[in-house]
Amino acid sequence: MDGSMSFEAPNQQQGMVFRKAQKLSSLNLRWAILALSCLTMTGNYYSFDIPAALHQQIENYMGPSKHFATDFNLLYSVYSMPNIILPLFGGNIVDRAGAPACMVVFAFILFVGQVIFASGTCVRHWSIMLLGRVVYGLGGESISVASSTLASQWFEGKELAFSFGVNLAVSRLGSVINNMISPVIANAISTPFAMWVGAMINALSILSGLGIYLLERKAKRRCEKQNNANALLTASLLEDDRNKDNILGNDDTHSVSLNSLKSTRDKAQGEQNDKVRLRDVTRFGLSFWLLTLSCVVIYGCIIPFNNVASGILLQRNYFKVSTGNCELTYPGKCSSGWLVNKQNSGIQPDGQACSISKNDAPPLPEYLNITSTDSSWKHHSYVYAHLDSHTVDCGDPFWSKACTKDYCDKQKHATEEAARIMSIPYLMSAILSPFLGFFVDRVGYRAVIALLASVMLIGIHVTLAVSDGSPIVPLILQGFAYSMYAAVIWPSVPLIVDAKYIGTAFGVITSVQNIGLVSFPMIIAAIYNGSEQHYIPNVEYFFVVCASLGVLVGILLNIVDMRSGGKLNKVHREFINDDESNISASIPMSDDASYI
Repeated sequence: MDGSMSFEAPNQQQGMVFRKAQKLSSLNLRWAILALSCLTMTGNYYSFDIPAALHQQIENYMGPSKHFATDFNLLYSVYSMPNIILPLFGGNIVDRAGAPACMVVFAFILFVGQVIFASGTCVRHWSIMLLGRVVYGLGGESISVASSTLASQWFEGKELAFSFGVNLAVSRLGSVINNMISPVIANAISTPFAMWVGAMINALSILSGLGIYLLERKAKRRCEKQNNANALLTASLLEDDRNKDNILGNDDTHSVSLNSLKSTRDKAQGEQNDKVRLRDVTRFGLSFWLLTLSCVVIYGCIIPFNNVASGILLQRNYFKVSTGNCELTYPGKCSSGWLVNKQNSGIQPDGQACSISKNDAPPLPEYLNITSTDSSWKHHSYVYAHLDSHTVDCGDPFWSKACTKDYCDKQKHATEEAARIMSIPYLMSAILSPFLGFFVDRVGYRAVIALLASVMLIGIHVTLAVSDGSPIVPLILQGFAYSMYAAVIWPSVPLIVDAKYIGTAFGVITSVQNIGLVSFPMIIAAIYNGSEQHYIPNVEYFFVVCASLGVLVGILLNIVDMRSGGKLNKVHREFINDDESNISASIPMSDDASYI
C-alpha cells in the first residue's frame, strides 16, 4: 500500500509540473493583431486595383493612343513578373526575419511603389508608371505570405481557419472600396489625385504594420517571462522528483520519456525547417500538376477579367456607342459646351429626334475643324476629317467643357456605375470566404467543386459575350464561382503533397500562376487591338476558352484523384483518420500538448 502511493505521488505532481507553455495564440491580443493585419492587407488590395477601377480615366488622362490597351495591361503583367521568382524563397525570408518585421518592410515597399506609380501618372509617363508597378509587385505577394505566417503564429485550431477567412474577406473589401471611391475622386478632382489617395492608404498600412511589430514584441516578452518562470519551477520540482526516485530506487522513467519526446519534436522541427529545394518538384505527383494548371487557367478567368472589367462593362452596358443612324443636326459642329452657339441635338435620317437611353453614349461630331485655342486645352488645334469615340479625350477641357460636354459628363457617370458593378465578385468573395472554407472542410468534394466552378465560369462568360442584358447576375455567379474555387484550391495542396514539401509546393503553384498572370493581360490586349478596340465578344471568348480548359483539367483531376484514393474529395476529418495510425506510430502521444 505504501509502495503503491510512493509511485503515484510523483506522477500526480508531474501533472502539475509540466504546464503548457504560454503561446501567442492564448493571448486576447491576437484579435488586435488580426485587425491590424486586415488593415495592412486592405491597403495592399486597394492600390493594386486602382488601375482597374480607373481604366477609362487613365485613358482620358494619358490621351488617346492605339497602344493604350497594351500599356494598360502591362501595369498588371509587370506586377506579376517579380512574383514568378519571389514565391520560391519568399517564405524563407519571412521565417528568417519574422512576420511582423516583414509586414512593415513589405508595406513600405508597397508605399514606395505606389508613390512612383502616382508620380508617373502626374507626368504622363508610362515607363515610370510601369516601374512603380514592378516595385509594388515586389511587396504585394510577399506581404500576403507574411500575413499568412502571422496568422498561423497567433491562431491555431478552428481559430486559424477563421482568421484566414476574416483576413481575406476584409482585405478584399479594399478592392471594393477602391472601386467605389476612386472613380468618384478622379472625376471630381483628378486622376493623379486618386492615385495619391492610394499612396496615403499605403502609408496607413505601414502604421498598421508598425503596430503589429510593437504589439508582438511586447507579447513575446510577456510570454517569455511567464515561460521562464514556469521553467524554473519545473526544474526545481523535477530535481525533487529525482531525489525521491533515487531514495526509492525507481528508474528515471519520466526523464527518459521527456527526453524521447523532446528528441522526436526536435527531429520533426528539423525536417520542417529544411530549406526549399527546387529539385523537390520531381516528387510531386500528377494531381499536383493538374491542380497547378487548373489554378493558372481559372484564375486567368478571374483576375485578368477584373483588370479590364470596367472597359468591358462600359462597352457592353453602361456607355454603349451607337452604331445606328443617329447623327448631329450639324455634324461638323460641337455637340455641347461653351463653344456651342445653338442647339445641336441628334436626329435620325427621317428627321425625328434620336431616342438615346441612359446607357447610350450621346452622338459625336463626325468631323471638326477648330483652330482657335484656350490655355487650358491640350492642343493648339482640333482638326479631324473623321472623328469617333477613340478620338475624344475627356481628360482634355476642350472635349469635357467646350465641345462634347454632354458626352464626357455621361461617360464620367458611366465609369462610376461600371466600377460599382465590377465590385460584385470581390464583394461576394468577402462575404462568402469565411463560410465556404468551413463548409468544404465538412463536405469534402474539393476536386468536384473546382470542376463545378469551372463549368459556371463558362456559362458566365458566354453570357457576357453574346447577350446585352444586365451583368449583375453573371457577376454574382462569378463571385460565387471565384469563392468556391478559392475555398478548395489552396487547402487541396497539403492533401496531395508530403508535409515537408508543402512550402515548396505553394511556392511552385504561386510561381506558375504568376506566369499566367504575366501572359494573359498581354493576350487580352492583343485580342482587343485585333478586334478594332472592342472587348465584346472576342475578349470574353478568350475567358470562355480558359474556363473550358479548366473544365478539362478538372475532369482529369477527378479521375486521377479517384484512382489515387480520393484524398481531394474526402471529408478532411476522414482523411486525417485514414492516416491516424501512421501518425501515432511515429509520434508519441501525450495528454499534455506542451510535450510535442
